[in-house]
Amino acid sequence: MARALIKAVNPLEYLAPKYWPTWLLIGVMRVVVFLPLPGVVFCGSLLGKLLYLVMPYRRKVAEINLRIAFPDADDAKINRLVKLCFKNMAVGGFELGLNWWKSDKLFDLCEIQGKEHLIPPEGKGIILLSAHFTSLEIPGPTLIHYLPIPFQVMYKHAHNKLFDAFMLYHRNQLYEAVVDYHKPIAMIRGLKKGNAAWYAPDQDFRGKDMVFAPFFGVQAGTLTAPARFSEMTGSPVVPYYIKRNADNRGYKLVILPPLKNFPTGDIDKDALIINQTLEYLILQNPEQYLWVHKRFKNRPEGEAAIYPPKK
Repeated sequence: MARALIKAVNPLEYLAPKYWPTWLLIGVMRVVVFLPLPGVVFCGSLLGKLLYLVMPYRRKVAEINLRIAFPDADDAKINRLVKLCFKNMAVGGFELGLNWWKSDKLFDLCEIQGKEHLIPPEGKGIILLSAHFTSLEIPGPTLIHYLPIPFQVMYKHAHNKLFDAFMLYHRNQLYEAVVDYHKPIAMIRGLKKGNAAWYAPDQDFRGKDMVFAPFFGVQAGTLTAPARFSEMTGSPVVPYYIKRNADNRGYKLVILPPLKNFPTGDIDKDALIINQTLEYLILQNPEQYLWVHKRFKNRPEGEAAIYPPKK
């Protein structure tokens, strides 16, 4: 097991005490993947309760986001969804281990609906559009199996260099290519070659390729990349969502038809279409969405901040 655990990195480069908690976490992940899926979920549930207690600021962020998304919900529903978010976020961490070391097991556990939508036009790529669900890593092996073309994913580096090294190593083992988030030209080249490309534009990053568009009724910084990628390569945009089944014994991956008449040529309209599509995906499975991200961090000029300052 030790050899399998460290083959992704040179451990001599990560002996500093700051990496010891990461080594412990990766070791626990490696052990948990040997459990049946209900056992993985149980371990994640315990960790989720701890995260809920020790991350008060992220609790507040999740609560604010959920009140925006569900303005008519009472306090009991919001509190329940916040706790489920932390639970599923922790379960997703252990599911990442399944993706790293048991990807064949994930394929067996994942039911797919709408696989006919994974067939791209002749000679074209396909943009697989999704949101940051806590089971984000689960669909990979299933999509690779059913896609008739190579599959590449976009990647934003983690702050923790040891965890980042493991992530990159295992993603490179699984996918045709792992594209740096800051180098979109590589994504475009892959689409032009006829690859499938995963993209989740539901996070708020300041930059020139962003416009403000409504997201759950509130203006949110929205990436223009899906429309630009589609226009430049002729690739259809195919939305999908993933959910862990209620019995914790498998997953359901739902592939939706390609977006019609997209892109429109109007960047603001295209951004709205993308946000409305993401809203639909999230509402199919709100309990397992990553609500702790500050989705409304950047504000239009003159608007007040939505999130309190971090103490």
